[in-house]
This record gives sequence, C-alpha cells and structure tokens, in this order.
Amino acid sequence: MKMTRAKRSKIIYNIVTFALVIGAFFILQSMIDAKTISRSLKGQLVPICCWIVMAVSLNLVIGISGELSLGHAGFMSVGAYTGAVISGVLVNLYGVQDTTLRLVIAIAAGGVMAGIVGALIGIPVLRLRGDYLAIVTLAFGEIIRNLVNVLYIGTGDGRVYSSILNKKLPEGVTMLVDGAKGAVKIKPISTFMAGFILILITLVVVLNLVNSRAGRAIKATRDNRIAAESMGVNVTKYKMMAFVTAAVLAGMAGALYGLNSSTVVPTQFTFNQSINVLVFVVLGGLGNILGSVISATALTVLPEVLRAFADYRMLVYAVVLILVMIFTNNPTIRAITSRLFAPLKSFFRRAAKYAPAVGGAVKELGGEEEGEEQKHE
Repeated sequence: MKMTRAKRSKIIYNIVTFALVIGAFFILQSMIDAKTISRSLKGQLVPICCWIVMAVSLNLVIGISGELSLGHAGFMSVGAYTGAVISGVLVNLYGVQDTTLRLVIAIAAGGVMAGIVGALIGIPVLRLRGDYLAIVTLAFGEIIRNLVNVLYIGTGDGRVYSSILNKKLPEGVTMLVDGAKGAVKIKPISTFMAGFILILITLVVVLNLVNSRAGRAIKATRDNRIAAESMGVNVTKYKMMAFVTAAVLAGMAGALYGLNSSTVVPTQFTFNQSINVLVFVVLGGLGNILGSVISATALTVLPEVLRAFADYRMLVYAVVLILVMIFTNNPTIRAITSRLFAPLKSFFRRAAKYAPAVGGAVKELGGEEEGEEQKHE
C-alpha cells in the first residue's frame, strides 16, 4: 500500500526527534570521555534530562489533551521523595549496594506512586474545565509541598518508621525524610545514561500514545469536546489517560532528579517550578514534542551561560525569552526556518518512502493503519 502524506510526516517527525536526542547523547558522552566538557555543564546533564521528561510529559496534558495543569511540580516531588526513600530502604534494610538496581527500582517506584496520586487527583479534577482545572492543580501542588514539609520517615530495627506532624520517632532511627529539612543523607546514584534512557522511554510512550487510536480520541476531545462526546468518545477516560501518563513520567523524572543530590527539600518543588516547565512547553510549541526537548535543554543551560552577567542575568534571561517568543510566532521567521530545513525534510521523506527497514521500524510509532488513513483522506 502507498504511504500517505500524513503518515510520512509522522515518520519523518519521529525519526528527527529520536535522531537529535541520540546524536546529542553521543556527542556529550564523547566529550565526557575526552574530558573536554566543562564541570558546570557536566553537572547539569542529569537535571537537563529530568526537565526534558517534565516538559514532554506536561506537553501531553497541555498541548495534546488541551488541559491547563499548574501542579506538575507536585508529581515531581512525589517521585523525588519516593525515590529517595526507596533507595534508602534498599540500602539500610536490605543491604542492596548495586547502584544501578537501586536506581531502576527507585525510578519505577517514583513513577508508580506519582501515577497513583495522579489518578486520585484526576478523578475529581478532570471533570472541571479551563481556569477551574488550573486553580485546582495549582492547589494540589501546594498541598503536596506542605505535606512533605511535615513528613518524617526513617529506618531502624529492621523496619520503616513514619510520622506526620509529629517528629517522635524512636531513638537511633536513621532519618530518610526529616520534615522541612527534606530528604536527607541521600547517596547520589543518578547518571547521565539513566537520564538518556528515561528520555527515550518518555518519547516512545508519548509518541505512541499521541499517534494511537487513544491519542486521536484525546485530540478530538481537545478540539471539540461536544462533538467528541456525540460520537461516543469517553472524554473523562481519555483525559485521565493523558493526565496519569504525564504524572507517571513526571514521577520518574522526580526520582532521577532527587537521587542526583545529597538532599532534596520541599522548596525545590514550588509553584515556580511548575511555571518553569510550562514555559518550556509554551516556548517549544503546544503539542510539539521535539520543541519541548529543545526548549527544556536551551532554557536549562541559558541561566548558567548568562552567569557572567551577574546581577543582570535573570533580566537578560527574561529578555531572551520574550524575543524568542516573538520570533517563533513570526510567520516570516517560520517561513525562513522551513526553507532552511527543507533539504533535511526531503532526505527523511525519501528515506521513509524507499527504505522498508526505516518505514517498518517507525511504523509502530504511528499506531495508525494505512487503510484507515486513506479512508479519511
């Protein structure tokens, strides 16, 4: 069957996205091996991976599902604290010294816990619309932050002790979460390789969901809720699917982020962090997954690059943001950019058309049968 233009465009987009991410990883890894990377940039590699996952996952909610969420940092904090506690329990109670095993278990646990919290929040919240949803998710983020402020967890005598609002844990307990002091005595085990793998997992999950039948239902509810309901689409179900998936990915990113330092405090997951992730999404383009990857990377590195400006660096940062938003929404600039990347698009279009291996490998990402798409055309 002849490949349709829409399907070919999806294949090109997916190939470019994965190619850029994999290419950037190999370039940075070679710089690390050759010791030509600066200490500042090397220390930012894991946080950059975390913010990329956060931006892509939030784009699934805002850009694909069309719901404004302002509490994404809350899911990140759930994942960070869960990951820190799980890692500490594995070492203190079970003597697990394998850092890779602990990291994988901690990231998985962080994602599961954030997914559970996302489901509990999403059941009542996703029945709201517009500003009401944004306000409730904002409140959720602040509630989570205040809860971990009064949470105490420790290990001792072969068991886990926990307390809320009252720091009366038995003597000799090794504290893992110490109220407002946050998660303490963390042994950093996060790696750039783990961050890269998490980005790939995130891209596979999100692109598969977006290009699947469920993804088309999610976009239908975003474009016209009433029309989607009239066609029998369960709006709440599909919005919940996007919301919980984003929460799981944010929790996994939080676990990786939390295990990258020796201490995690509640002030790291304030409303400002949710706004930062929202800026990544808006700057990269709503619904544009590759744009979220690029904007999260650029805006995470930019403040460090501008550190030479001392007191004026945040002012310069704000000016750069405004200028980028103006230029990216300018039709003339878009046309010039499209012409510059035309040869690259042509190359991938030919590759997708004539290379069966490439088309077959990426076909799974499409999630859409050719016959069905031809019927729509």
